[in-house]
Amino acid sequence: MSAIGDTILTTPVACRLRDAFPDALIGWVVERKSSRFIVGHPAVDETIVLDRGWWVTPTKIEATKRRLSGFCFDVAVDCQSVTKSALACWLSGAKLRIGLRGQYGGELSPWLNNRLIEPRRPHLTDRSLEMLAPLGVGAAGEPYESVRWDLPASPGAEKAVARWAPADEPFAVINPGATWDSKLWEMERFGRVAERLGRERGLRSFVVWAGDREHAWARLISRHSGGWAEVAPATSLDELAALLRQARLMLSADTGPMHLAVAVGAPTVGLFGSTRPEDCGPYGAPHLAVQKRFQSGGRRARRKADNSAMREITVDDAFRACQRVLDRTAARYPNAPIAMAS
Repeated sequence: MSAIGDTILTTPVACRLRDAFPDALIGWVVERKSSRFIVGHPAVDETIVLDRGWWVTPTKIEATKRRLSGFCFDVAVDCQSVTKSALACWLSGAKLRIGLRGQYGGELSPWLNNRLIEPRRPHLTDRSLEMLAPLGVGAAGEPYESVRWDLPASPGAEKAVARWAPADEPFAVINPGATWDSKLWEMERFGRVAERLGRERGLRSFVVWAGDREHAWARLISRHSGGWAEVAPATSLDELAALLRQARLMLSADTGPMHLAVAVGAPTVGLFGSTRPEDCGPYGAPHLAVQKRFQSGGRRARRKADNSAMREITVDDAFRACQRVLDRTAARYPNAPIAMAS
């Protein structure tokens, strides 16, 4: 409901439901921050956008109940399975409310949902799809190739990006930011990877950013890239998606733009320290995740930790993963002018 990356990772649920129930009314409850790729999604009929804090007072809860119950939903699927998402499902009035049990069923969700699924696969996308089993949809173990994201594109954003991103020259995208400081890699190392991508693979890089802190990081990366990395203009989420649709490669920590890259088809390398790739890594092939050490502790401790686990990833580690992903996808671009160093 509230994290952009996790919202993107669960859009295959809507696609699978639409395939199985083409005539059903499918609604998605989402908080405003993460609503961009749900509003207008081809598999979703109704997007119910809630403001932050919609569940913290009785008055707001009652208003949400009136809004949701008007749709007369039969089934609610609680992919997040925490208190507020389970509360939204309960307020919808759906008689069947599917949630998660075990380590993935958090807070009050096991008591607010009435059909609990214990997933067999850890990745957020996989375990979300497993929740559709009570509806006779899908089966655990389906190949990742059958998973679709179908994120809506914005022609206006594509035109805006076309003004500065070359349509006839291959490029990589580097995203240095992350929601947790413990997920951050060293900016100088991003710059050195960009330099090697340029010198050894003929790829220039755009460094994307959001906010003043990330803008400063982007400039630092560019300074350490030997002239191969360029600071991208400020981009909206739609424009970032348009840029990633053209990218030959995305290099990022575990954050929303990494999942957006996968969803729009950009070959992706994800860097991990305080989260596990098996839970939330770049999904499927040709993408790769790099992790040298997992930061110990619970979620709160890992969020507040330093980035020492990320710092164990070397420039060589990241560049080798980029090389492998580029080699895996070379057949897509038979005429691409990519240089190889001897």
